Amino acid sequence: MKGADIKAIVTGGASGLGEATVRQLIQSGGRAAILDLNEERGKQLADELGNHVIYLPTDVTDELQVAESLAAAAEKFKGINVAVNCAGIGTPGKVLSKNGPMPLAQFEKVVRINLIGTFNVTRLAASHMQQNEPDSEGARGVIINTASVAAYEGQIGQAAYSASKGGVVSMTLPIARELASSGIRVMAIAPGLIDTPMFDGLPDAAREALAGMVPFPKRLGKPSEYAQLVQHIIENTLLNGEVIRLDGGIRMQPK
Repeated sequence: MKGADIKAIVTGGASGLGEATVRQLIQSGGRAAILDLNEERGKQLADELGNHVIYLPTDVTDELQVAESLAAAAEKFKGINVAVNCAGIGTPGKVLSKNGPMPLAQFEKVVRINLIGTFNVTRLAASHMQQNEPDSEGARGVIINTASVAAYEGQIGQAAYSASKGGVVSMTLPIARELASSGIRVMAIAPGLIDTPMFDGLPDAAREALAGMVPFPKRLGKPSEYAQLVQHIIENTLLNGEVIRLDGGIRMQPK
């Protein structure tokens, strides 16, 4: 699938990894729908990037909202053949803190957005892609989900986050196996330390310390590097059922 053929939806597309992905896909000649709750930023980005971008306010955990947004994107672009799930939260919290056990609602919220939200979009996007006319190889679409290195080396305070991203990792292969008969590929990217708005509040010393943990290059990753990998996955049909770490070789320490 080449740039001009791309008809994508990107959750969390108004900032960070999602924004970079939208910019990359538009630059390649594709079309993209931004599914995000940040209405102000989503509209600004859509206005900036032009007619090939639309903003659709969407809570990824809401079945009806996601269904309506995908229907609107499919109508606008005459179908959907790419779905990139970037929406997520990283709320930290210890299982046992000085205030007692972690509130169950906190754990549930992280899992609901990061894992259940990703699955919700995946299943509904696949339903649209199944209706596409296959290309010469029988391909109908590709779904790219966002995991994290925390799925493998979760730090203290990341029990909920690691569990949610571990779920994204674990469901990649079984969904890819199931959807193979429909010509739909399923991949996941596990980013390491990427310079997204989640790091904006950190002092320079803390940012430098984090960058120093990366074997090479000794810096935080760029959202554009995530977006470049998304583009490559879309174009390389042999990539399927796998999780690709994008982390400069980092292996996270306990804290």
